[in-house]
Amino acid sequence: MRNTKRYPVKGSNALWQIYRTVPFFKVFKNFIVIQLARYTPIIPVKNWLYKTFLRMKVGDQTAFALMVMLDIMFPEKISVGKNSIIGYNTTILTHEYLIKEYRLGSVVIGDEVMIGANSTILPGVTIGDGAIVSAGSLVHRDVEAGSFVGGNPMQVIYTKEQMDKRKQMAKNDDI
Repeated sequence: MRNTKRYPVKGSNALWQIYRTVPFFKVFKNFIVIQLARYTPIIPVKNWLYKTFLRMKVGDQTAFALMVMLDIMFPEKISVGKNSIIGYNTTILTHEYLIKEYRLGSVVIGDEVMIGANSTILPGVTIGDGAIVSAGSLVHRDVEAGSFVGGNPMQVIYTKEQMDKRKQMAKNDDI
């Protein structure tokens, strides 16, 4: 289950009331920084932009591919560990605006995680160390460390134990 906090709204839908929930100038600044970073081919510059202007936690040697779309309203709720890869055109959300409420939740991505291209990570999700998310996945719940997941909706393809066994078999084949 995702770890999000719910905030009820009255009257019009939650997205219509967006600037009651987040300041306009914060969204404007975040938009500019995120768009610059999406097209920047220099990974250390991207990470610096994310840490400096969006207050994200980004580990050493983590790489965000071109066109990664981060949450524009609450990017400070995103944390990525060291030596991870976030694939091309992946979207990481920390908010959901619905009709009668909006929800916020942190996204925590561990160390040495690989997120395939065109994946979407929903608010309140934790992806454990060493996990692999296949391309085009909708990550709607937590991912255990070391597991391999994929699909829409996401399903476990291999558990950590199965992945370890497959790696050992491949290693034995190389001998």
